[in-house]
Amino acid sequence: MKVEQLTCTIGAELSNVDLGAASRDPETVAEIRGLLLKHRVLFFRDQDITRAEHVAFARHFGDLEDHPVAGSDPDHPGLVRIYKSPETPNDRYENAFHTDATWREKPPFGCVLRCVECPPVGGDTIWVNMVEAYNRLPEDVKQKIASLRARHSIEASFGAAMPIEKRLALHAQFPDAEHPVVRTHPETHEKVLFVNAFTTHFTNFHTPEHVRFGQDYTSAGRDLLGYLIEQAAVPEYQVRFRWKKNSMAMWDNRSTQHYAVMDYPPCHRKMERAGIVGEATF
Repeated sequence: MKVEQLTCTIGAELSNVDLGAASRDPETVAEIRGLLLKHRVLFFRDQDITRAEHVAFARHFGDLEDHPVAGSDPDHPGLVRIYKSPETPNDRYENAFHTDATWREKPPFGCVLRCVECPPVGGDTIWVNMVEAYNRLPEDVKQKIASLRARHSIEASFGAAMPIEKRLALHAQFPDAEHPVVRTHPETHEKVLFVNAFTTHFTNFHTPEHVRFGQDYTSAGRDLLGYLIEQAAVPEYQVRFRWKKNSMAMWDNRSTQHYAVMDYPPCHRKMERAGIVGEATF
C-alpha cells in the first residue's frame, strides 16, 4: 500500500489497495484504521467494487446506520444513496461545513463514500481537521468554551422545509442532542472543536460568569458560536478532493467536518455512503 499525504494538516491518498479485497482482509483493515486516525480522511481511486463489498468493508469499523431523510439502497441497509440530478433540488445541507448527524446522541464514527457518477468538472468535497481548528484557537477562547455544551438539531435543519406535522414527527423521533463544544476523541484523546451547521445554540452559556444582563446572552452567545462555526472555513485546516467515478473517501467523523461543493448543476452526481455507528460524546 502506498500512502501519499495531501496537505500538512489533513488527508492522504492510498494506492495499491483494493477495498473489495480489503473487505475480506482484517489485516488490511487494521492498517487502514491506523492511517485514518493519523490523516483523518483517506482517498482511494479506481475502486470498482460491489455494493456488498462496500458495506462489508465499512462494517469492519462498526454497525451501519440509515438516514431518516436520505434513502438507502433496499438491498443493502445502511448504504445511503445521495443522488443529485437536474430534476432534484439541492438539499442545502451538504454544501455547508458540517459533521454528519451530530443531531444524534451518538454521532457516527465515520463514513465510507463512493462516487457512482459525477460531473466532468465540479462537485468536489472539502474536509476539515477540527483538531487543528481547536488547537489554533486563542487561549482565552479555549478557556471560555472549555465547559460549554451545545444543542444540535435535525428539526432545525432537515426538518425546516417540511410541513409542520412532519417536522414535529421528525423531532419526536430524533430529539435535539446535546454535546460538549470541545469533545475528546475516544481513540486519540485529542480535543476537537465540535460545533457545526447542525448546532443551534449553547445550552449552558447563560450564567453569571458570562452574562451581566439578559441581553448579553442574546448577542454574546450567538457571536461566539458563529465565530467557532466559522473556523471550519480556514483553508489551512482543509483538503479538497476531486471526484471521479469509483473514487472513494473514508473519514473520521469524530474529528472532521466536510462540505460538498454544489457548483455542478445541471449535471448528475450520484454517491453512495455507508455511515458507521459512533459512540456518545464526552
